[in-house]
Amino acid sequence: MPTSFPDIAPVRAPEGASAATQGGQTGLGDLPAWNLTDLYESTQSADFTSDLEAARQRAKTFETRWKGGLEAAVRASGDEGLGAALETYEELEELMGRIISFGGLTYFTDTSDPANAKFYGDVQSAITDISAHLLFFALELNRIDDALIEDSLARDPRAGHYAPWVRDLRLDKPYQLEDRIEQLFHEKSMTGRAAWNRLFDETMAGLRFEIDGETLPLEVTLSLLQDSDGAKRKKAGQALAATFRGNLRTFTLITNTLAKDKEISDRWRGFDDIADSRHLANRVERPVVDALAQAVREACPRLSHRYYAMKARWLGLDKLEFWDRNAPLPETPGDTIPWDDAKNTVLSAYHGFAPEMADIARRFFDHRWIDAASRPGKMAGAFSHPTVPSVHPYVLVNYLGKPRDVMTLAHELGHGVHQVLAGGQGALMASTPLTLAETASVFGEMLTFRALLDRTSDRRERKAMLAQKVEDMINTVVRQIAFYEFERRVHTARREGELTSEQLGALWLEVQSESLGPAVELSEGYETFWAYIPHFIHSPFYVYAYAFGDCLVNSLYAVYENSPDGFRERYFDMLKAGGAKHHSELLAPFGLDASDPGFWNQGLSMIEGLIDELEAMEG
Repeated sequence: MPTSFPDIAPVRAPEGASAATQGGQTGLGDLPAWNLTDLYESTQSADFTSDLEAARQRAKTFETRWKGGLEAAVRASGDEGLGAALETYEELEELMGRIISFGGLTYFTDTSDPANAKFYGDVQSAITDISAHLLFFALELNRIDDALIEDSLARDPRAGHYAPWVRDLRLDKPYQLEDRIEQLFHEKSMTGRAAWNRLFDETMAGLRFEIDGETLPLEVTLSLLQDSDGAKRKKAGQALAATFRGNLRTFTLITNTLAKDKEISDRWRGFDDIADSRHLANRVERPVVDALAQAVREACPRLSHRYYAMKARWLGLDKLEFWDRNAPLPETPGDTIPWDDAKNTVLSAYHGFAPEMADIARRFFDHRWIDAASRPGKMAGAFSHPTVPSVHPYVLVNYLGKPRDVMTLAHELGHGVHQVLAGGQGALMASTPLTLAETASVFGEMLTFRALLDRTSDRRERKAMLAQKVEDMINTVVRQIAFYEFERRVHTARREGELTSEQLGALWLEVQSESLGPAVELSEGYETFWAYIPHFIHSPFYVYAYAFGDCLVNSLYAVYENSPDGFRERYFDMLKAGGAKHHSELLAPFGLDASDPGFWNQGLSMIEGLIDELEAMEG
């Protein structure tokens, strides 16, 4: 198995995601850009070069010192014991994580810059080579008898500190291969999956969309799907479809190649289901995810189908065209929200819940840990990357000044706060499975939404806010489970042979029709929209984590509203745990159990309740 140094998180870019226009940011104020010097001064800095060489030499030394000797280390203690080996291994993970984080963040600042692309590619290659010397560690550790491992963890306090990580690692044991095969998989990843990922990123960054004689990048064009002018939305939808269609051959090849690559890996490792490798990485059981997906599918008629029928009536349409789905209501304020207002809104909402939470979030603004403005070549969407515990996370957004941009900021700062708090676990145990990683981000959104809603007394503004929140929840829950279903069908069909663009489009329309319902018209061109979703490329089956997080937060927020005493302390304990505890352990203090089939319906009921409130406002 590859080592666990941090990779760049997939961007949060649901269809119609908020975006900033290049050269059109009047009224937004001073948008911050990253200060990456907390990692390294520059790509040419002596510290970077020194650390890269140090990582290379220390990895070789580690291999020489411990390879073939881990069973003896498990039986020993002190400087000869497993704890000493784990401490050194963690130090190396921290160093490599710092290096790869700097490479990735530099690249995503401008993916169109050949120098950035070369730098990131060279860094990836170097880290792949370096980590090959560490590959033996997890493989050899997992071949040692369970009883010996448990004895070492109980007897040696230095090893016992890492007990959650070691026990977590042993879940991979049934799927690991012979050492030389693992090394081949690892080394060829640079010319395989990583290369196809980079091709996708650079292709997307280079796409341009023609509207009324103007050439626009992806983020700007997507933002027009939220314009109040229906004609502009239609032009944006058609421009997106035209450019996607012109590049379908490339996207179809990337999708087919990566699906086959995954099938080969899954087959060699012995995974039964096409999504089992993702479930294992998320440390969540397949029946839990199946129950979530089934609950969402069954709820579609009373959630998305019902809501979009209401929205069509509000807009005076028989049906919503696909470009109308995220259209603002007539009641939605059209004013641009300056960056400072967005900042104060989120920090105020966080402070209302817990001052400590706002204090952590404020550091992102004060120390330029946020890159907010849209620029040509900048990575689309939004993410929060944790880097390593000895530094701090970095947040990327593309800020336009729309209400959804404020929610995106709240979402990514939720991730950032979580990553700061989990950093105390150290490089090996700070990382949180994706399903739980979305908890703090969605909770941050909910806090911001509730704070804004409580300040709103105007009935029309309240309706617009409720509608926007419902749409965001549908995008996060219903749409992401539809994405998950699309991936399942694509990967299943790919096992029978290559898929054509037409077949991929047909599968896309099939699942979208099921999830969106009869009130949304999926006109010609929409069959191409599968092509730009980055999660399908970077992290297959990642998408259900959004639905998991949203439903979980809905249930958590209900606990908070019903019994706030002690909630904040329990919530912070959950975030500080990082990846050191299973979801069942983390949720138990709140009286929640994700394995309970009724758990997901509890979360979905909050969305249904908001739709009920909107329906009552129709009269």
